[in-house]
Amino acid sequence: MLHYFALYKPFEVLTQFSSEGNKKTLKDIIDVPTDVYPVGRLDYDSEGLLLLTNDKGVNAALLQPSKRREKSYLVQLEGEITPEAISKLEKGVDISINSKIHHTLPAKVISLSKAPALPERNPPIRFRKNIPTSWISLSISEGKNRQVRKMTAGVGFPTLRLVRYSIGGLNIEGWHPGELRSFTREEFYKLVFNG
Repeated sequence: MLHYFALYKPFEVLTQFSSEGNKKTLKDIIDVPTDVYPVGRLDYDSEGLLLLTNDKGVNAALLQPSKRREKSYLVQLEGEITPEAISKLEKGVDISINSKIHHTLPAKVISLSKAPALPERNPPIRFRKNIPTSWISLSISEGKNRQVRKMTAGVGFPTLRLVRYSIGGLNIEGWHPGELRSFTREEFYKLVFNG
C-alpha cells in the first residue's frame, strides 16, 4: 500500500530514521510505516516541509534535475538585506559544492517587510540588539547541499533561520513543528506536482 505524508520538521531533527549520536531523528517524533522514507532532505538546523512516502515515483519525479519542482523558503538573515544582494540572488550566485564552484539557477526573491507568521523556534534565534535582521522569501528549483545558506552568505547576509515553506503547491501555512499530515495519492500529486 502506498503512503503519502508531509511533516513540519522541527529544528534540530535529522532527516532520517536511524540514530546518529544523541541527535533527534524522525523516529523520535513521528510514527509511519517502516517502508516510508523522506523525499530529499532538510538539514538538521533547518525547519519546515518534508515529504515522506514509499512511492518511488515521487522520489524520481521530485529529485530529477529535468523535472525541477519549485521549493520556497522563508529565510531570516543577519543584517538588513539590500536591493543589490537580492538582485544577485535572483541572477544566481557562485557557491562551493564538493570543492567545485556551482553557479545557482536564477531564484525568485521577495524582501519581506515584517517577520512571517511562523511558530517560535525552540531554542530561539539569539537576539543581538546592535545587529538588525531581515526576512526574505526565496524560491529555487534545485537542491544542492546547504544551498540557501551558501547563497545568502555569498551575498553577505548569513542565514539565521531557515524554514522550507512549500514544495510545488503544498505549504505549511498554519502548521506546527512536528505536525504530520497524511494525503491520498490523488491529493498529494495534485498539491505537489500541479500546485
